[in-house]
Amino acid sequence: MTATQPQPRPEPPSRPQAEPPPPEAQDRRRLFADLTPLRTSAHYRRLWFGSTVSWVGQGMTALAVSLQVYDITRSPFSVGLVGLFSLVPLVVFGLYGGAIADTVDRRKLGLFSACGSAVLSIALAAAAFAGFHRVWFLYGIVALQAVCAALNSPARTSMIPRLLPPEQLRAANALNSMVMTFGTLVGPSLGGLIVGLAGYQTAYLVDAVAFSASLYAMWRLPSMLPDRKGDTRASVLDGLRFLATRPNLRMTFFSDFCAMILAHPRALFPAVAVLWYGGDAKTTGLLVAAPAFGALLGGVLSGWQGRIRHHGQAILIAVACWGTAIAVFGLTRNLWLGLLLLALAGYSDTVSMIFRNTMMQVAAPDEMRGRLQGVFIVVVAGGPRLGDFLAGSVADLTSPAVAITGGGIACVLAVGVLALYGRGFRRYDALDPTP
Repeated sequence: MTATQPQPRPEPPSRPQAEPPPPEAQDRRRLFADLTPLRTSAHYRRLWFGSTVSWVGQGMTALAVSLQVYDITRSPFSVGLVGLFSLVPLVVFGLYGGAIADTVDRRKLGLFSACGSAVLSIALAAAAFAGFHRVWFLYGIVALQAVCAALNSPARTSMIPRLLPPEQLRAANALNSMVMTFGTLVGPSLGGLIVGLAGYQTAYLVDAVAFSASLYAMWRLPSMLPDRKGDTRASVLDGLRFLATRPNLRMTFFSDFCAMILAHPRALFPAVAVLWYGGDAKTTGLLVAAPAFGALLGGVLSGWQGRIRHHGQAILIAVACWGTAIAVFGLTRNLWLGLLLLALAGYSDTVSMIFRNTMMQVAAPDEMRGRLQGVFIVVVAGGPRLGDFLAGSVADLTSPAVAITGGGIACVLAVGVLALYGRGFRRYDALDPTP
């Protein structure tokens, strides 16, 4: 008998291959913000949504307090003091808030500080309902709100690297930049509308309710104890010593100083609106809104940034673009061209911020992330104020045009010096992060 030859098994039917997205869809995905962090992490999605609502509420309260102070005093100087009472605690407690975030459960710190902000908004509403209109009370509440923000921000930001893989952090920072800019643009406008229709107490109550979204997001998070080894003290000096020995991280702050101190023309917008464009307060509002609009576009149109590996080089180019746009803005006398240049500057600033935040989150160890975010708060809060002072002083001695154009040129030159000095920063590779 002959052996029966085994028959070959029939091949199973192959699964249909998914067709790749059409080229136009791929282009849109490269252009617009990467939403992967929102899709893959429910914790991050809740935190992002809660932060968005909270930022809008805080913008409403900031405007409502300023309006109420002016109604009580009829003094622009008194309104200006609102910013001072907010700035000083934010700068002082920013460093300590970051140190505390590196020693305690960041979830609890974020939860308690958000609760504090909500309680303060309720206190503002209660005082307004009771007819208690005292400027010192408003100043005190604003200062305490700044303390809560200084504790909340480092805790919240240092949580994100624990919720997402490193390759998604750049996209997350782009989404976070949209949160801040959206709140800055929408919050004051909505606050003014609510105050006009229903009074200060309603605006404050809406802010208090808005914090519930952030509180819920924090409540659902797992425990976020930092990876501490050895000493568990909340030492600010340890964070500064760490930063002093990490040239790439240190350069992220130096580059931001170039833009915010040397080329920050915001304080000159009222004078520019009148002297250059023959405008009024509405023109000033357009000048203030243009960089914010560009910053929002910087987050929305951030998809292309995912292809950038050399983050340090991208930061230097973005800051140079900011300085160039500001310098050219100082030369133009066409309002719409000026607004376009300011929007370009805002876009460049967001690009720089996204990459700077990503470097701090990826290159820094977990036990130092809170303190670095504390330093970041001080730089972001204090740098523009120094820039306002410098621009105003130079404009008084010379002219607004010299102050603005000269500041933009100085920014570009300073970035050039940093590029020559920081060769390692230029070569920083996101695939091999070195602090």
